[in-house]
Amino acid sequence: MTKRQQKQHLSDSPDGGYTIIESLVAMIVVSVLMIAIAPVMAYSVATRVQARRIELATQAARTYIDGLRTGAIQPSNDKDTSAPPDSAPAPTGSSGLYCVDLDQTAGCTTNKDFLIQGAWRNPANPTDPTTTGYELTVRVYRGDAFSSTGQMKKEQQSVANSALGDPKAPLVVMKTQIPPTTDGGASAYRSLCARTAGCQ
Repeated sequence: MTKRQQKQHLSDSPDGGYTIIESLVAMIVVSVLMIAIAPVMAYSVATRVQARRIELATQAARTYIDGLRTGAIQPSNDKDTSAPPDSAPAPTGSSGLYCVDLDQTAGCTTNKDFLIQGAWRNPANPTDPTTTGYELTVRVYRGDAFSSTGQMKKEQQSVANSALGDPKAPLVVMKTQIPPTTDGGASAYRSLCARTAGCQ
């Protein structure tokens, strides 16, 4: 005698495949995970962009300082004979600021360009600082800083908590001493002594 084997239908098997409900639950789980990860990814990209912008602004500030030291760039009219230059007010407009144009458009109007404010102080020679040297504070702003309304700031912004940053705050603030650039002027050491009254 032969025994009949019963055929089991695939649809009746509990391991027969994914159902629509299981697929929907899997898609919901993946969506929740992507929603949780997306802000972190966006923030990390924004922080990387801001860090690169600050790196380029630092290079622009150093180039500006080197230009002042060699005499290729003349100091701006932002001076304060009584207070340190870092107390100089934030700029109110882009006129009088040094432009570093890094893109192909004319002028410093995009967020890829930089506007540099150089405020100097020399109580010993307030009219021509190049002959005796001076103390300098450099602030580097984004090129689009003046495109929106609001007061410019003096305090440097941070990479850690600013994401794409505040366009009204400087990317970089540097302080340095600029020695005399004319022939026959005082040495950098003597210039610093005269301006600070610290040498005997």
